[in-house]
Amino acid sequence: MTYLIKGARILGGEARDIRVEDGVIAEIGTGLDPENAETVDADGLIALPGLVDLHTHLREPGREDAETVESGTRAAAAGGFTAVHAMANTEPVADTAGVVEQVWRLGREAGHCDVHPVGAVTRGIEGRQLAELGAMADSAAHVRVFSDDGHCVDDAVLMRRALEYVKAFDGVVAQHAQEPRLTEHAQMNEGEVSGRLGLAGWPAVAEEAIISRDCLLAAHVGSRLHVCHVSTAGSVEIIRWAKSKGWQVTAEVTPHHLLLTDELAETYDPIYKVNPPLRTKADVEALREALADGTIDCVATDHAPHPVEAKETEWAPAAMGMIGLETALSVAQAAMVDTGLLDWAGLADRMSVRPARIGRLAGQGHLPVPGAPANLTLYDPDVRRVVDPAASVSKSRNTPFAGLELPGRVHATFLRGRPTVLEGKVV
Repeated sequence: MTYLIKGARILGGEARDIRVEDGVIAEIGTGLDPENAETVDADGLIALPGLVDLHTHLREPGREDAETVESGTRAAAAGGFTAVHAMANTEPVADTAGVVEQVWRLGREAGHCDVHPVGAVTRGIEGRQLAELGAMADSAAHVRVFSDDGHCVDDAVLMRRALEYVKAFDGVVAQHAQEPRLTEHAQMNEGEVSGRLGLAGWPAVAEEAIISRDCLLAAHVGSRLHVCHVSTAGSVEIIRWAKSKGWQVTAEVTPHHLLLTDELAETYDPIYKVNPPLRTKADVEALREALADGTIDCVATDHAPHPVEAKETEWAPAAMGMIGLETALSVAQAAMVDTGLLDWAGLADRMSVRPARIGRLAGQGHLPVPGAPANLTLYDPDVRRVVDPAASVSKSRNTPFAGLELPGRVHATFLRGRPTVLEGKVV
C-alpha cells in the first residue's frame, strides 16, 4: 500500500509531504501527487521516527492477567512506538533460547510493533549463575540486551563475567542498580518525606554505589554497560564522569522520574509506588538536565502493568510499578520540549535514534529521509488531554497520571509503511 502523508512537520520543521511505498520513505517534498496513494492529512502534526523503548514489561508468559504481548504492543503502538524491548522477568524467566524465541514469535504474530526480547543475565534472575547468554544471542530472537531487571546483579564477579561474555557478540548488560542490603524493606525514597510518613527509606546511595562499581567493571573489561531507570542526581554525576573517560556506558530515564516527585507518596496511594522510587525535585531537575545534555541517553518507559488487586491495597504490600507506553511522549513533551530543554529533533534522538543504537536495531531509529524504513509517528503537540485509565489500551490501569492534563496525542503510527494507528485508534 502507498500512503501520502500531507503537510507533516518533520522533526518540528516546515510542512512537507511524505510518500511511503513498499515499507520505505520513497519521497519527501511539497505538493506531491496523491494519485494511487491513500492520503493521510497531517496538517499541524509533527513527524517523528517511530519510537523505540528499551524497557517494557509485557508480562507474557506467566502473568497474562496483567498484560500480554498482544495488549502491550497495542499500547506501544498507541503511544507511537514501533519497537519495544521486552524485559526478562516473566514466568518462566526469559533465560533460555526457547523462552526468548516464544516472546519474539508472539510479537511477530501480534504485528503492532517489533518485539525484541531482553534475556536474563542470570538463571531465574536469581543472581547465582549466568544464564544461556550465547544461546539467546544465537537464537531467532537475536538477543543483544541482557538484564535481570527487577533484581540487581549484585555479585561483582558475576557482573564482570556477564560483561566479558557479551563482548563476543556486541551485547550490552542493562543493570537494575539497587544494592539489596541497603534497600531491605524500603518503601520509598529516603528523605524528608519518608521520615515524615514513617515509611522505610530507599537511599540514593543504594543506586549510586552499584552504578559506580559497574562503570569501573565495564571499563576494566572493555564492555558495554547500560544503566536502567536512573533516578538520582548523584547517579547522573557518576555516569557523566564515566562518559568523560570514554567508557562504554549508556543510561535511561523513565517519563515518571522526569515529572513526578516523592511528595506524591504523602497520599499513601500505591499508584505512586515504583522501583526505583520517585525522588526529590532536585533529582528531577538533574535528570532533565542530564537528558538534555546527553549524559542520559534516552527515555525508556519501564512500562510495568499490574492487575487491579496488586495496586488497590495498602502501601506496604502493593506491587511496585507504573504503566507508561501510552503517555511517554506526552510526558516527555511536558518535561523536555515545553520547558525548552529539548527541541523535537532532540526528543527524536532520545526516544528513537539512541535507544535503537543501544539495542543494536538496524531497522529502527532512522530519521525520516528518503530511503529510510517507514517507521513513523505522527503527533499532535497542540491538543491537551486528561489521562483516563479506563481508556487505556493496556490490560492494566496503574498509571500515575490519571486525571492529569498532559499535552499532545499520537495521531498515527506506521510500522514499515503499514499503519498500526490511524486517527488515534489502533488499527
